[in-house]
Amino acid sequence: MALILNIETSTTNCSVSLSHDAETVVLVEDNSLGYSHAELLHVFIKKLFEKTGYKLNDIDAVAVSKGPGSYTGLRIGVSTAKGLCFALDKPLIALDTLEILAHQIEVERGYVVPMLDARRMEVYSAIFNSRFEWVRGVASEILHADSFIEQLQEDSVHFIGNGVEKTKAIIKHKNAVFIEDKLPSAKEMGHLAEAKYKISDTEDVAYFEPYYLKDFIALKKKS
Repeated sequence: MALILNIETSTTNCSVSLSHDAETVVLVEDNSLGYSHAELLHVFIKKLFEKTGYKLNDIDAVAVSKGPGSYTGLRIGVSTAKGLCFALDKPLIALDTLEILAHQIEVERGYVVPMLDARRMEVYSAIFNSRFEWVRGVASEILHADSFIEQLQEDSVHFIGNGVEKTKAIIKHKNAVFIEDKLPSAKEMGHLAEAKYKISDTEDVAYFEPYYLKDFIALKKKS
């Protein structure tokens, strides 16, 4: 029965929650201001504890969404999580961003494909079955008409995340179900973090880094 601080900053959604015994106690998040994590994250964490009456020292662990996702967002979230773990001497739990996103829906059958926009026609995605077991791990791929065709020919495939908008323009299969306007949230992190906490599946705070998946490429400013 752990009290865990959960941090999710892999997209424009700046999201934090406190979970106790796998259940979300309180959630604070905002997706209206773009990438404002540097300004909002510590403010949101403070709000969590003000709302619940808990103190930072009361937590048993810090869980962070490790990626893939926005380079800047992931760096801010992971740096904050590591700083808290160092200061409080608490364990660090890392969760797959796409697994967090997948758990926003429940399906009776078929597959769940969480996907995040990776610019142009590329997405970061993974494939889960209806029991949220991994069918295919995280990958970066360029979308085309036959993407996910093996799963689509077998059963319904539920696409979720901010990569859906461009996916639905390419994939026209009858078994494709598109769930729009969804981003990873700390709301879904509690039970995933609790499961890892129970088996001591934690990270080395000193050496842990976000899972960027692709190398960062700085774009030159236009003259």
